[in-house]
Amino acid sequence: MANEREVTIYDIARELNISATTVSRGLQDHPTISKKTKKKIFDLAERLGYRSNHFARSLRNQKTNTFGIIVPRLNSHFMSSVIAGIENAANEQGFSLLIAQSSESSEKEASSVRTMFDSRVDGLLVSLAVDTTDLSHFEHFFKKNIPVIFFDRVMQHENSVNILIDNRQAAYNATRHLIEQGCRRIMHITAPTLQNVYKDRLKGYKEALGEHKIKFREDYVVITNLSQEAGAEVANTILKMKTLPDGIFVSNDSCAVGCMLALKEQGIRIPEDIAFVGFNNDPVTKVIEPHLTTINYSGYEMGQVAARHLINHVRDVSFVSSTNTIILRSELMVRASSLKQGRK
Repeated sequence: MANEREVTIYDIARELNISATTVSRGLQDHPTISKKTKKKIFDLAERLGYRSNHFARSLRNQKTNTFGIIVPRLNSHFMSSVIAGIENAANEQGFSLLIAQSSESSEKEASSVRTMFDSRVDGLLVSLAVDTTDLSHFEHFFKKNIPVIFFDRVMQHENSVNILIDNRQAAYNATRHLIEQGCRRIMHITAPTLQNVYKDRLKGYKEALGEHKIKFREDYVVITNLSQEAGAEVANTILKMKTLPDGIFVSNDSCAVGCMLALKEQGIRIPEDIAFVGFNNDPVTKVIEPHLTTINYSGYEMGQVAARHLINHVRDVSFVSSTNTIILRSELMVRASSLKQGRK
């Protein structure tokens, strides 16, 4: 069966015995068209199944009122919160979103960037894949002066703005807290340090150890994909160690929980034997027993700040940011997983 022909403004004009120009203006809520005529136009458009050709209009206006978002993973509480913040701020100003995930692949990230460019998005919001080492695949955006904002996982570029927290300071605070609880053999579970977040968290961990005269040990830094399953695998490695660590700082909560659960199954007491600190303040931190000490920072706030900054840029082509880096607040949320017995 052949597809039905698309309904056009000319069909509506013919039915109502008015001009196509009047229909077009009515559908755009133009003030010169009376409310009575607008109602007739909208009612008939609804009944006939008319669809506005936003793409054709965007070619005329050179704007699509659409932002692209590329994130490493969609099944992340933090990234879901960021997207919710972006959506709230963008929708308030009449912008729609196109969302893609890189699945932690720089190759897939590059493909998504090209798709966003071909879709003529007005701007791009990106958190980089774990293996992205350069920004060459964003050159089409930079050359066309289409704004790109990086958030959380970022890289410096003269034509973009970065929105993040001070990961070095947050990691320093987490590690110092474990030291203050009496820990001296502190392990750090993290991801490959190509990205700023993991590089800076490792730096903060090292700084805290150094300031407290604790020798840094390469074998106490474990590189994983930070999944819950990876946490369980690290637990198995820990159980084979001659001397167990007495504290563990993990670069996300999911991996921390996986490690905690596996250790508890083998009789390790938390925090008495090993104290834990995670990162991100995911909801799981208050489900696991004992509740997980973690670093809290608002993904929703990060999304709103990123979207509002992008909107300001898109609405004013002469807009110049006063800074290329925006640092948001984070805080250590102390819970039972890191409080050694008798230390409050």
